[in-house]
Amino acid sequence: MNQHSGHFDPLMDKTIEPARARDWIKVLSSYREPSTWRSFYELGITLGPFIALWALAWWSLSVSAWLTLAISLCNGAFILRLFAIQHDCGHASFFKNRTLSDWVGRIIGVLTLTPYDVWRRAHAIHHSSSGNLTRRGIGDVDTLTVAEYEKLTPYRRFRYRLYRHPIVLFGLGPGYLFFLDNRLPFGMMAKARYWVSAMGTNIAIIAALSIIWYFGGLMPILLIFLPSTLLAATAGVWLFYVQHQFETTHWEEEPEWDMHDAALQGSSHYVMPAVLQWLTANIGIHHIHHLYSRIPFYRLPQVLKDHEGLAKINRMTIRESIVNARLHLWDEESKRLLSFSEAKAVMMTR
Repeated sequence: MNQHSGHFDPLMDKTIEPARARDWIKVLSSYREPSTWRSFYELGITLGPFIALWALAWWSLSVSAWLTLAISLCNGAFILRLFAIQHDCGHASFFKNRTLSDWVGRIIGVLTLTPYDVWRRAHAIHHSSSGNLTRRGIGDVDTLTVAEYEKLTPYRRFRYRLYRHPIVLFGLGPGYLFFLDNRLPFGMMAKARYWVSAMGTNIAIIAALSIIWYFGGLMPILLIFLPSTLLAATAGVWLFYVQHQFETTHWEEEPEWDMHDAALQGSSHYVMPAVLQWLTANIGIHHIHHLYSRIPFYRLPQVLKDHEGLAKINRMTIRESIVNARLHLWDEESKRLLSFSEAKAVMMTR
């Protein structure tokens, strides 16, 4: 308790948990300061194995194509972790120096096939509108309400069901997103800086692949570059999906929508084995990240350790998350994400 004001200060007493989502901001702000040496260390233990596995996979081409493929798939995990570091750079939470963060993010963006400045803008929109039914369409998974779906023509219902099918979302979608969609600044074509970001990244990717082709021919691209990138893309899309697409997630229309409530209640706490949590750079602690995105990923576990109440919110295991792939429509009355069959039953009763 603050003796002068007579009010509880959660920064002074960690046993006091804020009742409202927005009240957590003051508490979480104490975790925002990045450590320069720790950030360089995390970058090194991610980029180093990535380069080493690439070299090992290239060497193994003369031994066995299957061995090369196996090593490449392992390297996909480090591409995923590089993307998570790029993600922190985009939030200015990786280094204290914003310029350094941005340039590290741009360089990593070549490895992840992601134009950094375009992605950073789309991701900022995602954070500022997540769970807002009035502002959907950029940086999120397309989600309709039951009422909206009911009004669609049969053809448009078919298109939506096709888009939401796991084969499309997690099979075809990741390759399309990272290999094709990321090549142009869709939704931002009016501003030159986003064209520079997209085209600059494309030129760097083409240059890197040309060098690989010149020294190694087609096989390093087919057996190392493509498999590792596709695996990382697929894992990344799945993680993004389960972070916000679950039965009790949070959606509201304006003006009822509140950014802090949507961040805390509309983002999951994805509990994974320690090795997967490390490879994904704690991105599963997504409700905390959305509530205060300036916290470096390596400090997120400490937040949960200090505030056990946060660890219980939207907690989800890998086994529990699998069912989320069948949830597709938001029901504004029950405040639940429903499957198509559940939505059909709801529509028949209204």
